[in-house]
Amino acid sequence: MQIPVTQNENSQLAAYDFNNIRFGTNPTDHLFSADYQDGQWRNAEVKPFAEFSISPLALCLHYGQTVFEGMKAFRLADGRVSIFRRDKHLIRLNRSLARMCMPEVPKALFYAALDALVATDEGWVSDLPGTSLYLRPMVIASEARLGVLESADYKFMIVALPMANYYEGTVKVKVETEYTRAAKGGAGFAKCGGNYGGAFLPTRLARAAGFDQVLWTDGETHSYIEESGTMNVMFAIDGTLITPPLTGTILDGVNRDSILTLARERGIMTEERPISYQELQAAFERNAKIEAFGVGTAAVLTQIREIDILGKNYFPATPNDGMAATLRDELNAIRTGCLPDRLGWNHVVALREKAELAG
Repeated sequence: MQIPVTQNENSQLAAYDFNNIRFGTNPTDHLFSADYQDGQWRNAEVKPFAEFSISPLALCLHYGQTVFEGMKAFRLADGRVSIFRRDKHLIRLNRSLARMCMPEVPKALFYAALDALVATDEGWVSDLPGTSLYLRPMVIASEARLGVLESADYKFMIVALPMANYYEGTVKVKVETEYTRAAKGGAGFAKCGGNYGGAFLPTRLARAAGFDQVLWTDGETHSYIEESGTMNVMFAIDGTLITPPLTGTILDGVNRDSILTLARERGIMTEERPISYQELQAAFERNAKIEAFGVGTAAVLTQIREIDILGKNYFPATPNDGMAATLRDELNAIRTGCLPDRLGWNHVVALREKAELAG
């Protein structure tokens, strides 16, 4: 699939300081856009980044039909640029869209859109350590009509932003036993806007109390740990890697899957099973060897230095040569081409594709 490209004549690239990346505020020069009308995707194009107009009656503004993804492109050690695990992100995007009664994005369109945008803005992919190009595919309901119903029209866009570390260093979290992020039968597994908006208040309260994030617990008993803020959560307890199972209330994280895969390759015992905060507390009380960390596209792998469980503080280990650091370093080495891509996770966007697409 060929995506037409309109070049931005007012590039901001030369003036951008990659040594001082402030994530979320500085998009690249271009964006991808396509429209869903009359049952099919059309008008696919890469064009200069700009604001766009939408009707105040657009259904996305009223009834929550908004879905997004978060993924990354990296500058490889040999100078090429690759997109990490685009197939896994497409699966998750379409699973979220199906849950929100929105049309799926075809593989050919998704892949071509990513290639066209990344190839066009290839200069925005820094080679500085710890940096990447964050890609935000999103689909919104655009039909201009009030009424509690599914939209007939949608807009699919991808924007890109330079990114450094989302969290600086380690984080401090508290177990959340009052507020609920998701419940069984809901849309907790989907990357839809409502899952994030509903988390703002408890997160604000946690930060006011001195924490960086919360450890969400299940909505039924408030005993079983589910996610860590915007990340999947993992615990290494006496050499076994434990993470909550995918039961429909937590996100099927791409980095979650990647870390589990790398751990199993290393012969590390892994368990995807429910883990309660009581079990975690008991492990701390018996002086088990414990590491705790969140994993996600933005956060990569962020170690947790302190966990508040019902007012009592516990301190996981955060060694530079522990399980978390070892798995994080291996993942980063694969994504940047410093280790062989033996699992086929990197999709290289060739510069010749940029020339062809722009032509």
